[in-house]
Amino acid sequence: MKATIWHNPKCGTSRKTLAILEETPEIELEVIEYLKNPPTRTKLEQLYRDAGITPKDGLRARGSPAEDLGLMDDDATGDQILDAMASNPVLIERPLVETEKGVKLCRPQDLVREII
Repeated sequence: MKATIWHNPKCGTSRKTLAILEETPEIELEVIEYLKNPPTRTKLEQLYRDAGITPKDGLRARGSPAEDLGLMDDDATGDQILDAMASNPVLIERPLVETEKGVKLCRPQDLVREII
């Protein structure tokens, strides 16, 4: 099975999720450091849709400029959030994992087990 993780090596939860994937037999793993190689707006839209979450659910509030940009406001739209994420990937909550079984925002890391 192929698995893709949008990973930040400085994040403990992301490292723990990656370790679970690396320890799972028969996984063909693609690791994308999303701060260096961010997903496109279209890819983010697809990931969130497939995960069954909204862009606001996938927004990283802590340690990001989300609040300063007004993205935490009730009237912030999904389109505004996706546009902001596409131009500033630090706004993307991590880690996102995609397999043939689905997509998960793996917070906590054990959620990855649902799609492997």
